[in-house]
Amino acid sequence: MHTPRSQLIAAAFDHGQIPTIACFNKATVNPGVDFGRLVAALQVFLDRCFTPVWGTPARLIQTTGFKKGAWALALLDTADVANALGYHDLTPDGLPLSKVFVKTTLDAGQKVSVTACHELAEMLVDPAIDLAAVGPGSGTSFYAYETADAVEELEFAIDHVAMSDFVYPAWFEGFRKAGSAQFDYLKKVRRPFQILPGGYMSVFKGGRWTQVFGSRAKARRFAREDRRGHRSTYRGHPDELQRSRLTTPRRRRA
Repeated sequence: MHTPRSQLIAAAFDHGQIPTIACFNKATVNPGVDFGRLVAALQVFLDRCFTPVWGTPARLIQTTGFKKGAWALALLDTADVANALGYHDLTPDGLPLSKVFVKTTLDAGQKVSVTACHELAEMLVDPAIDLAAVGPGSGTSFYAYETADAVEELEFAIDHVAMSDFVYPAWFEGFRKAGSAQFDYLKKVRRPFQILPGGYMSVFKGGRWTQVFGSRAKARRFAREDRRGHRSTYRGHPDELQRSRLTTPRRRRA
């Protein structure tokens, strides 16, 4: 009997459960995009671009704060640590949470919508921040299962809202030959584990996590940022994830 593709996708992710993600904006700084339009564009991004590739469906809802039993995507003014554009934490229920820092992102000359898209995609594929793939080369190395880092400075638009490029599963498959498969959404990557000039990756080698950059210019830009608190710092230390201390607003009657 033929199983519908939609059922295969659902079964491949979280045992068929589709998470609800509460999206809310606590930033006082203008993010440069209407928040309702951003949430709608992110849902289209998932449904049209991301989920058919990765099998990670989700339902985004716009809220005023955390929702019981839901994952979360929160826009805040600034990072709890300097220059961290966005990183993962946990909701009060102990579920995945992505924080996007609006002022910090804008001060870095980047788009809030791209950072939000980047964080959402990576949270869905590796919510516990503990997945990795064996990398290329003679020595054993492991590349973190981050779907946007290697191509993070490339973007495209959905309904005039900028979204982040992302890599495909083939990017993590070292047996693939150059040009034999699609390795990222925008078709700029030609081979597995290729890091574009504006990208980087977290790599475990020699007993520790480090970063590999697509160019010297990217390495210099990265060095100017304080990445403490970014999801990459949780690699190998998932126990350090903390429940969010964000204030949960009072519920409003429908």
